[in-house]
Amino acid sequence: MLDVVTMKEIDAIFAVTDALGIHREKLVIPLGPAAPGRVRKLPSGKLEITVEAVRPLDAWLRELPALIAAVDKT
Repeated sequence: MLDVVTMKEIDAIFAVTDALGIHREKLVIPLGPAAPGRVRKLPSGKLEITVEAVRPLDAWLRELPALIAAVDKT
């Protein structure tokens, strides 16, 4: 179980979002994980990406593009 989000997790998220062409300034990544991990659009228009606390990071990262796409449409 993940207790705190470190640069390792942040860099892994950036690898996904960079590949999607999302500028890093558009992201907010809380340092506290949650179960389940989630993506939501903030009132500012930024995407808040909360890292999954329970499941392995690699498995959750494979789902991240779909989570972003679902939220970024709104």
